[in-house]
Amino acid sequence: MLANIAQRSARRLTASIHPRLVSAGPSSLGRAQATPISIRSALRSIHTENPPARTIFSPLDTFVRRHNGPRDTDVKEMLNSIGLKDINALTGKTIPDRIRSTKALALGHGFTEKEVLERLKYIASKNKLFKNYIGMGYTDVVVPNVILRNVLENPGWYTQYTPYQPEISQGRLESLLNYQTMVTDLTGMSIANASLLDEGTAAAEAMLMCWSAGNRKKSTFFIDENCHPQTIACVQTRAESFNINIIVGNHRDFDFESIKGDLTGVLVQYPDTRGNISEYKVFADKVHGFGGQVVVATDLMALTVLTPPGEWGADIALGNSQRFGVPLGYGGPHAAFFACKDEHKRRMPGRLVGVSKDAQGKQAYRLALQTREQHIRREKATSNICTAQALLANMAALYAVYHGPTGLKDIAQRIHNMTTVFAEGVRQAGHQIESEHYFDTLTIKVQGGAESLVKKALDAGINVRQFDANTVSVTFDESCNKADLDNLIKVFTKDGAETPDLLSIAEKLNITETNPAKISEKFARTSDYLTHQVFNSFHSETEMLRYITRLQSKDLSLTHSMIPLGSCTMKLNATTEMIPVTWPELGNIHPFAPDNQTEGYQIMLKELRRDLSEITGFDDVSLQPNSGAQGEYAGLRTIRAFHEGRGDHKRNVCLIPVSAHGTNPASAAMAGMEVVPVKCLANGNLDLADLKAKATKHADRLSAFMVTYPSTFGVFEDTVSEACDIIHSNGGQVYMDGANMNAQIGLTSPGHIGADVCHLNLHKTFCIPHGGGGPGMGPIGVKSHLIPYLPGHPVLKTGGDKAIGPISAAPHGSASILPISWAYVKMMGGEGIKSATEIALLNANYMAHRLGQHYKVLFTNENGMCAHEFIIDIRPFGSVGIEAIDIAKRLQDYGFHSPTMSWPVTNTLMIEPTESESKEELDRFCDAMIAIRAEIQEIQDGKQPQKDNVLNNSPHTLEVLMKDEEFWKSKSYTRLQAAYPLPHLHKFKLFPTVSRIDDSYGDRNLICSCPPMSDYE
Repeated sequence: MLANIAQRSARRLTASIHPRLVSAGPSSLGRAQATPISIRSALRSIHTENPPARTIFSPLDTFVRRHNGPRDTDVKEMLNSIGLKDINALTGKTIPDRIRSTKALALGHGFTEKEVLERLKYIASKNKLFKNYIGMGYTDVVVPNVILRNVLENPGWYTQYTPYQPEISQGRLESLLNYQTMVTDLTGMSIANASLLDEGTAAAEAMLMCWSAGNRKKSTFFIDENCHPQTIACVQTRAESFNINIIVGNHRDFDFESIKGDLTGVLVQYPDTRGNISEYKVFADKVHGFGGQVVVATDLMALTVLTPPGEWGADIALGNSQRFGVPLGYGGPHAAFFACKDEHKRRMPGRLVGVSKDAQGKQAYRLALQTREQHIRREKATSNICTAQALLANMAALYAVYHGPTGLKDIAQRIHNMTTVFAEGVRQAGHQIESEHYFDTLTIKVQGGAESLVKKALDAGINVRQFDANTVSVTFDESCNKADLDNLIKVFTKDGAETPDLLSIAEKLNITETNPAKISEKFARTSDYLTHQVFNSFHSETEMLRYITRLQSKDLSLTHSMIPLGSCTMKLNATTEMIPVTWPELGNIHPFAPDNQTEGYQIMLKELRRDLSEITGFDDVSLQPNSGAQGEYAGLRTIRAFHEGRGDHKRNVCLIPVSAHGTNPASAAMAGMEVVPVKCLANGNLDLADLKAKATKHADRLSAFMVTYPSTFGVFEDTVSEACDIIHSNGGQVYMDGANMNAQIGLTSPGHIGADVCHLNLHKTFCIPHGGGGPGMGPIGVKSHLIPYLPGHPVLKTGGDKAIGPISAAPHGSASILPISWAYVKMMGGEGIKSATEIALLNANYMAHRLGQHYKVLFTNENGMCAHEFIIDIRPFGSVGIEAIDIAKRLQDYGFHSPTMSWPVTNTLMIEPTESESKEELDRFCDAMIAIRAEIQEIQDGKQPQKDNVLNNSPHTLEVLMKDEEFWKSKSYTRLQAAYPLPHLHKFKLFPTVSRIDDSYGDRNLICSCPPMSDYE
């Protein structure tokens, strides 16, 4: 009876989505059964047919009206204020006719929130949740629920922006400092960064760091063959563009004398991919004797019981912090850790949190060395890293805080106990253990061959790793229990034979909680770690909850107010989009699980690729790049591979406008291209004559042209298609930077304009949240001729038949956050997502119109219109000592995060409101900026001094506001003006917890690990 009810409910659901789905729908939403028509085929009918007419049974609510901020009446009022009659008039004056597309997006009618969750639940149910012992740097975890609910599922943590305004980011900065301290303690290194993207790309960064340390004069990098295969492949991919010679071999018997004059570094795994623990001290000394650097890919959990790399001579240590409380997620997002000796700290890629002081002399945290390499050195950079995995790094740090050093060691020891007992059980079952010394991974020579054992494991719902016809491995983790091990040992027991009793084996080996399995003395850790008080204080859930909440309360996020950062698109991350991220059907999947266990993921990924292709006007999409910068690199490598695939190896010149973001030239250099800058005109537009001259000059070597559209200055240039034609006529390819894609959707597209490849910031345009500085995703869309060259992978096939090597460690990048973008597109539908673009343009032009009466707005088109963002000029106020940073800090007193500061033009503010902000919020921000302009006028009129005024003393903390009367008598403004400059702030306001931070002091006195706990008080 229940089955019949479920079947009827499913048919009603599918009918409500689209009539064609009735005959194609599943027999039950809760069971993964075959259907007469595949889900993808059924959904294709939505994309290609008109939606059904609305009836009295149609849902009253739609997601579109929840996503777009302004109400219909607001839209009319905003249009009227800028002198336009309707949205069509707005887009007509904003977007050049020559690049407008009249083709409707074939995305179908938007689903309701309820419908999309039920659809995705059904699709996800087609994934098979096997017990995983695959390892390879990924293990199952037990996520503490206090962290799951209050961090990963909490918009107060996942909607924060990168902590570029540290006064309102002290909570996550403190947590990231904990992360860095955790990494330095466990690895035994001097300094760690605030995370990288994944283990494979972190290893590639380490290789380039070694190369840079040797002044780029040595070009051979050695990789031990027992590193994880995806790590080896990522390093090989990166090395190609720099002509670094990669040698893969066995570190024990390779003849290093043969390369000693050219050795830049080595990479080893500890423990290695087969589980072996090797003694590396003598080896490290030898490498150093040859002038090379020693890079170690390692495991934080193992390092709680093993001698840390820093104690036996490693120069760089890296790995994946995933097993510190972050779900598998089919490969990500996970925070890679990266640590090094002190001598390398200024070469270290990525973000670094440091300790400084504020204007009151109080300790404060900030991003140290904040202007990253790619912005300083541009095409001479060896890294294009522009982001981190901050949310996941914070989860890992909080996992360490929650368990503390004793708890972590207990977890590690339990894992090793299980591994040791299981090893003896395998021997009793007649198989051979390869390793003498191991932590959590056993490589096993299987009596009777591996094929039958692997099949037997699969039949039992178990995944093991197969090396060859006779060898498998198993990796244990904290989620394993006695029942799991009993099921696994049965797989290794010959049919009909007696199954070894693991409990009896443990008793025989005398392994108990008080007498754990021993690590050999030559490998066992003797040094302390995580001794700081923060790791020894919050072990009850009550205290942990309070600590998490205290950190959150120090930070501004989208839960407080708009974050109007230009080119960063801090739009709504809808709750419905976020809910599936923590479903077990999506979170508990190993990235190297067989394809027949991941049918749900395959359906979702194919649909997302199809939808993104439709939106961008391209023929296919690769979902592998797991950041925007990675997308840039992947797109340019694909272009180079295309040229080389036609035998044209000399095409290596990349034309890039001087206004481009720093990652553009850095990515081009990483792809092995020679960067040639292209001028911009005084109005910000591309200098087409200069582009043509340089394209012609380099015609025989022209590889690519990188262009951001709308432009970096926030304008739809009407010559962009002409620029594409110039490049194509000279044999090059056009790469479009997708940072501003949210201004195009439904109105034009990169493919329509003439681009060949474009990366998409899913963490911007397609609603994946910024997570306090990451995660992100940067898929690339390509035209058909580039499809064969899309990124491949050594473990699971991706890409085309001429695929370049992997760009990321996991085949599909950070797959577990892709349901966010999938759901966004499904709920918006074709017309809805177009309306989001229109409202984004309206909001920006409405704000530009209001603020343009008080500030100079730079770079509009011939109709006086901007695109989805605009720049206001702060330079005129320099005569009275006011700069962009003063307005940025004063905005904190008004309860707002600053817009993008001093980019792309120094001493300006780039403002982007997004479509998700209501007219009320836009007006609140405009009112704040107008009030600040009045404060500047008081300085200009001499009513406030040019120094010690309300702006350059901002932001004002509660501590400052509570100072005595003598202090305030010396000020030219009152407490009330400082704290509540506008009436609405009396109702609610987030106060910064520190005053303006001294950046230069922090860089001169670089401290990047936890200070004494007394400093927190």
